[in-house]
Parts: sequence; C-alpha cells; structure tokens
Amino acid sequence: MNDLFTKTDYSLYSNSMSFMRRPHVRNPVNADADLVVFGVPLDMATSGRPGARMGPDAIRRASVNLAWEHKKFPWDFNVFNKARVIDAGDLVFDCGDAEDFTYRLEAATSEILKSGKTMLALGGDHFITLPILRAYAKHHGQMALIHFDAHTDTYSNGSSYDHGTMFYHAPREGLISAKHSVQIGIRTEYNAEHHGFNVINAMQANDLSPAEIVADVKRIVGDKPVYVTFDIDCLDPAFAPGTGTPVMGGLNSDKVLKILRGFAGMNIVGMDVVEVSPAYDHADMTALAGATIALELMYAWASGKEFGDN
Repeated sequence: MNDLFTKTDYSLYSNSMSFMRRPHVRNPVNADADLVVFGVPLDMATSGRPGARMGPDAIRRASVNLAWEHKKFPWDFNVFNKARVIDAGDLVFDCGDAEDFTYRLEAATSEILKSGKTMLALGGDHFITLPILRAYAKHHGQMALIHFDAHTDTYSNGSSYDHGTMFYHAPREGLISAKHSVQIGIRTEYNAEHHGFNVINAMQANDLSPAEIVADVKRIVGDKPVYVTFDIDCLDPAFAPGTGTPVMGGLNSDKVLKILRGFAGMNIVGMDVVEVSPAYDHADMTALAGATIALELMYAWASGKEFGDN
C-alpha cells in the first residue's frame, strides 16, 4: 500500500506529462542536463489552418507509445543512458503579442545554450525556428540548416511574424549559410533564382535512396555546425494529416526515419519539430510521427558524442 502514489514503474499512460517521460524541470538553466526538450505553443504566425499551438502537448502524449523501449529500434544504444535529457515544459508568453513572444523565445534559448545545454524544440508553427536560430547563431556562429518541409519558407511577401518567411530572413541576418543548407521534400512553388538553398524536392527524394540523400546532405553541409528543422508536412498527408498546410506527394515515414538515422555522427547543435496540428489529426498518427521524428533526431544528435556521467 505504501507505493500507491509513489510507484515509478508507471503503466503506459499514467502520469504521461513529459516527452518520453523525461524529468520535468521548469527552470532548465541550473539543471543537470545535456539536452532540454522545450515546447513552443505558438500558431499566431500561421497562414492557413490554425491549431499548431496544441502540437507540443500532442507530441508529448504520443511519445508514451515510444517510452517503453529500452533503446529505440534499430539504434544500438539507449540515448537516455548516454545523455541527460529533461523536459522544461512550454515557453510562457503573452498570447497575441508577437514581439513579446519573439523576444522571450530567443532569450530563453540563449539562456539554455549559455548553460552548456542544447535544445530540442516542439512546435508550434514554423516561425518559432527564426528566434531560435538567432539565439543559436550568437552561440555557434553561422550554421548549416537541414530543413524538411513541403514549402521553402523563403517567401518575402509575408509579415515579419510569418511561418513562411523565416528562411528569407535567416540567411540575410547571417544566421545560416544558404549554400551549405539543404531543403528536403519541397513540392510547392518558389523562385529558384533568388532562393539560394540547395533543394532535394519531393519527386527527387522519393526516387533517391535514403543513403543517396544523406550523402548529398553531408556534401552540402561540410563541416558547419548543423541545425535540423522538421516541418511535419514534409511527410505525405497519408502519414501526417494533422497539419495546417498539407501537400500531396510527400515522403513516407520509413524513408524519413532512414534519412535521420544517416545523420548519426554529424555535428548537430540543435533541432525542432513543428506544425503538428492535432485538430486535423486522425488516430494521433501525426502526433506519433512528430514524437518519433523528435526521438530519432535525439539519437542522431547523441550518436558519436561523449557526455559526462549520466
């Protein structure tokens, strides 16, 4: 009877409030950790269907389906035995105040990085990547971007707070090098003459093998520090219907996971998964895709790195 409220060997869905059941630490700066999972519940920068502000919670809830494995198949180590990972909950900001949000997210990311940790962000719409990159560039300098998406998000005709303009602004601010960056899964219109990024469009990606795509990515990135951003609409709507701007003809989940595993050993310094919108999801399949991709990114980030005693 003494363990009615303290038993830690939970059943699958009991007390499933953090990503992968990692310790929930509201102030991550002073925590003993290597990686901070951080939710960013924003969707005021969306151009289409809203709802991505509910993404972090949906991804966390779906992650309990993955938490029972001692190590994620087919990896040969348990990332949580290798690296210390915590969940810091969600960013708090004044709803509707884009300027306040942008300041708070950049400042919070900067504090996490200055404390010697890195961050895996759960969105939220894709605008969140821009203030995160601003913080990362102050810490790491100019980076390469590996960007999975159906859209290039390099459009210049949106506002400063728009989920389609981040990668128009980021190279111009010197945060990322477009010539060392690659966008995978693109299948919407863009102006190639003024675009600047390397693109493996969805038709090409569906015809190439994962190994061929990984080889191209590594050649493009070179020795730059790498930030990986994954818009869930890179996946075909058959695999991820729960998103604000679905586009047919995307990648399947098996190919995406194989590509991410190929990033093992790369100098990944940060990552995010964005645009999960559970109101349009079916059977939590998009949330599960987001959680699985986040976990694969975590493994790729940790692979080849050495951490202190866990």
